Amino acid sequence: MTTDAPALFTDLYELKMLEAYLQEGMTAEAVFTLFVRRLPPQRNYLLACGLEMVLDYLEDLRFDEADIAYLDSLGHFSTRCLEALRTLRFEGEVRAVPEGTPVFANEPILEVRAPLPQAQLVETFVMNQIHLQTLLASKAARVVTAAQGRVVVDFGARRMHGVDAALKAARAFHIAGVTSTSNVLAGRVYGLPVAGTMAHSYVQAHDDESEAFRAFANVFPDTTMLVDTYDTLDGVRRVIELSRELGERFRIAAVRLDSGDLAQLARESRALLDEAGLQRVQIFASGGLDEHVIADLVREAPIDAFGVGTSMGVSADKPDLDIVYKLAEYAGKGRLKLSADKPVLPGAKQVFRIVEGGRAVRDVIAGADEQLPGRPLLELVMRNGSTLPRPRVTLDAHRRYAQQELALLPDAIRSIEPAREPYPVEISAALAEHQRSLTARIEAAAASR
Repeated sequence: MTTDAPALFTDLYELKMLEAYLQEGMTAEAVFTLFVRRLPPQRNYLLACGLEMVLDYLEDLRFDEADIAYLDSLGHFSTRCLEALRTLRFEGEVRAVPEGTPVFANEPILEVRAPLPQAQLVETFVMNQIHLQTLLASKAARVVTAAQGRVVVDFGARRMHGVDAALKAARAFHIAGVTSTSNVLAGRVYGLPVAGTMAHSYVQAHDDESEAFRAFANVFPDTTMLVDTYDTLDGVRRVIELSRELGERFRIAAVRLDSGDLAQLARESRALLDEAGLQRVQIFASGGLDEHVIADLVREAPIDAFGVGTSMGVSADKPDLDIVYKLAEYAGKGRLKLSADKPVLPGAKQVFRIVEGGRAVRDVIAGADEQLPGRPLLELVMRNGSTLPRPRVTLDAHRRYAQQELALLPDAIRSIEPAREPYPVEISAALAEHQRSLTARIEAAAASR
């Protein structure tokens, strides 16, 4: 529930490799690249998110005495390894795209350069945090796109996969453009706007719906009334009756529709409210919404705001990404894999985004030392295990940056529908040649054995 993570949040094989590296004296500098191999068919882009948690973790990485005692009890690790863990501090550097950057298949989201045992050890946490928040920010960006400027509220905490996921989701949603969250703890931890009114149980707890509305409006005059507990349109009529009863004291902001044919109910509710002179009362819709349902509702119905829960909270249509953290360089030499459908581009890298006429037209993945046209996306954010001093970047600043970067993408790529042609991502001639020469060397060595 915090931005920190215990050092033991790692896969056992990371620690076993660390033991082996130490025994072999393999402690030279390594570069690992975090990227997504391929975009899901339902996504035209991904929105990078979660870097802040990674940097906090790397700065604070420590094995305490209880951790060392537990590892000792497993019987896998030598005294030398345990002593190394006792004094371990992350000493490397991180280069990463800023949070809120649209990224595409095979593009580095971040790269870690550190002594091999350290860079290997942190894989699990780094992947966990970037995967979750990038996955959910990408889904939320689609929902925000579908809403076309209307308010979107995160309602998903109750069905998300644990407390930490719900907190990090609310953060990612805010960067992606979601207006507010129902998650009060996320509001406190990240300074997010929080929103919420009543559940059906409040209405059910009263003997009469009108009594429930009257009582709640007395406590929260500017509230949104949930009107579908019994009969949605009758609920709207109860709100209208309350407006006549309260006169100038009536301040209800909206009615919320949570079930049934939302488009038809919204049209009929709007007609009832307008006829009663309540044009300022808005219509808020929730209940099983995703970006496709919202897009249809925006076209068909007078709805002002949406509450989105489970579908966005667990990225229901695509709950995982093919995200990987792969060794790209060790001891100054490029490394790669030749496994089928699992390529690794060797060495430290940079991504250049080419913008023409106010629109991004293509990206080029290049070696980190190349200077090519376009804007380099990866920035040095950590050196010698310490986050680089820089002006405090707020979540609102990340949010504005994400909006600016998304606005640069072609319309077809920003769309929630699959693009006919993917966004162009090229590999520089120098990086392609580096990959070819390494491949030839590996294949020649294998053939000679």
